[in-house]
Amino acid sequence: MAIWALLVGSAAGLALGGPLGALAGAALGGVIDTAIARITSPERKQVAFTIAAIALAAKMARADGYASPAEFEAFQRLFHVPDAERANANRFYDLAKQSVDGFESYAQQAASLLGAGSPVLEDLLEALLLIATVDGVHAAEVDFLGRVAELLGFDARQWARIKARHIAAGLDDPYAILGLDPDADDAAIRQAYRRLARDHHPDRHIAQGTPPEFIRVAEARMAAINAAYAALTKPREAA
Repeated sequence: MAIWALLVGSAAGLALGGPLGALAGAALGGVIDTAIARITSPERKQVAFTIAAIALAAKMARADGYASPAEFEAFQRLFHVPDAERANANRFYDLAKQSVDGFESYAQQAASLLGAGSPVLEDLLEALLLIATVDGVHAAEVDFLGRVAELLGFDARQWARIKARHIAAGLDDPYAILGLDPDADDAAIRQAYRRLARDHHPDRHIAQGTPPEFIRVAEARMAAINAAYAALTKPREAA
């Protein structure tokens, strides 16, 4: 079942409890059933991922004091929101911007439901970075995303690796993208690349809760990883 049909056409969105479930209840006009909240399933994880992504994207859009329409348009492109469901996506987004729950509560519940530091949450963090860059990254957005990364279970080195795929940090970016120190040798570079390519295979992420509609984030991530690997392994030009 497509994630938008699942989210809007069933009780799965209400099965989360906490602030994410409350947002789903407000958007869908339902009442959260604590018995339903005990259900676990891959579909429930996909719903949790989607609601958390909407909520955190909406909160991030306000981090620099202006919620740009381009940011929400980027969200819709990343999530393949069909025309028939754009009104529903807008309703979730607008409610999240207005919610009394802070972004911390959404991030903490996402970490609890999806596993702190998991590949699925890396997808979520990557999506937020892609959205943030559409109209220029504001320092307040970087601070926001750094705190979200921490709440989602990523340490400073992991956050630097994820961030480097989208926000330039200097001449050592290819190393940062692969999670390496600048003095890494060829064997370490190959090992890091193979591990990242294995860990970020889309099928693995989908099995752990990333909605299939989210494939564009995986494509963007692998493009950055491949480019970093190519930059570090291409033959040096003769001086």
